[in-house]
Amino acid sequence: MKTIKILTLISIVCFAFYSFTTLVQEEWKVPEKYQKMKNPTDPKADLAYGKSLYNKHCKSCHGKEGYGDGPKADEQEGDLGDFSSEEFQAQSDGALFYKTSFGRNDMPEYRKKIPDDEERWLIVNYLRTLAE
Repeated sequence: MKTIKILTLISIVCFAFYSFTTLVQEEWKVPEKYQKMKNPTDPKADLAYGKSLYNKHCKSCHGKEGYGDGPKADEQEGDLGDFSSEEFQAQSDGALFYKTSFGRNDMPEYRKKIPDDEERWLIVNYLRTLAE
C-alpha cells in the first residue's frame, strides 16, 4: 500500500512538472546578427502599406490592435504576445524582422509568403504604431 502511495505521489509530481514546462514558452533566441540589424526603411513612409500587409498576414492571429486576440488566436498553442506592451516594443527592429521572417512553432515563416524583405520591414514599422 505504501508503494502505491509513493508511486501515485511521484506520478502527480511528474505530471505537474510536465504540465508546467509545457505552459512556459521557451525564450525566442534571435541571432546577434539580427539583433543588431538596422531597419533600412523609413519608419514614417508607407505605413498604410505596412498596415495592409499586417491586416492580410498577421491580424487573424494577433488581432486588430496586436493584443493576440485575433479570430484564430484560440487555435494557437503559444503566447501570441501583446504588441502594445513595453516588453514587445523594447525589442530591436532586427529582432522583430527575424521573428516575422523565420517564425517558430505556431508562428509561420513569412519569407515565402512575403518574399520581399522590404515588405516585412514595413510590417515591423507598423508594429511600432501599436505601442500603448
